[in-house]
Amino acid sequence: MGALRSYRLRLQRKRWRIRAFRKRRDLSAVQNRTGQIAPDDMLVFSTLRNEKIRLEYFLRYYRDMGVNHFLIVDNGSDDGSLEYLTEQPDVSIWSTGASYKRARFGADWLNWLQSRYGHQHWTLVVDVDEFLIYPFCDTRPIRALTDWLDASSIRSFSAMLLDMYPKGPINTFPYAEGQNPLEIANWFDSGNYTVSKNTKFGNLWIQGGPRARSFFHDRPERAPALNKIPLVKWHRDYAYVSSTHMVLPRGLNQTFDEWGGEKASGCLLHAKFLDTFGTKAAEELIRKQHYAASHEYKAYHKHLKDNPDLWCKWSEKYINWRQLEILGLMSKGNWA
Repeated sequence: MGALRSYRLRLQRKRWRIRAFRKRRDLSAVQNRTGQIAPDDMLVFSTLRNEKIRLEYFLRYYRDMGVNHFLIVDNGSDDGSLEYLTEQPDVSIWSTGASYKRARFGADWLNWLQSRYGHQHWTLVVDVDEFLIYPFCDTRPIRALTDWLDASSIRSFSAMLLDMYPKGPINTFPYAEGQNPLEIANWFDSGNYTVSKNTKFGNLWIQGGPRARSFFHDRPERAPALNKIPLVKWHRDYAYVSSTHMVLPRGLNQTFDEWGGEKASGCLLHAKFLDTFGTKAAEELIRKQHYAASHEYKAYHKHLKDNPDLWCKWSEKYINWRQLEILGLMSKGNWA
């Protein structure tokens, strides 16, 4: 990479950090329990709006994995999410009514909180409908993974966003609060993905899956990106560029070792497609707070009125992480 490009990326990272510092004014602490955070604690960061029905299972899933503390930004919920989170002993919660879009879709808020509280911690940035799967997750806590990454001098861990869906029309299966959403949305596309290299940031750009074939079949290039760098040994000088798709410094985005071998990676099981999704999509379309004039939610709204069935004859039912590794959707790399 040329010296000029490197210089420009350093400037861009500085700009995002300054922007995050300024956007801290958007946030009001509702319950700040960060004094409880120990030096080696594993932290989850997230933004949300009106997700109370999902919160019980989301917190339980990551607590069972070994997460010690949750730092969450609530963006104007009115369904009881804020009150529920305030009662949780391992959650610090900030509230804001400011524009999600003008905070770079929440990235500015989380960049600030990670800079302030995540320095030298392993931090996991996920939405409440995303569930991390990593090699040996059925037998080893996430601390085993981060200890191995530390010992290998690896400071980031990539994960492909794997859209999960039910077999049958989305509205057929009612979701109950506290339920594991993967009991309903337990199918995925085993193929149908395109991968390209982002030369500027050094990351892979992945698109495809059920959203591409069902909602963006006429313009697949506009389908949502599925590449993520959700787990990072954070430093206050780091900054996410676009959600968790890209992070600076550039080296944190590299999925492959310099010698060409594949690094260990995981999947984020994305349980978006429940019966609650139609209402959520309609709300977000009205709010117009999402990327590119909410073109993604326009596509959802257009097709959801027909109560689509995302299942097809190429769909595969989720079993475990080893299945995903065999399919080439994640890798254990050199971790044994």
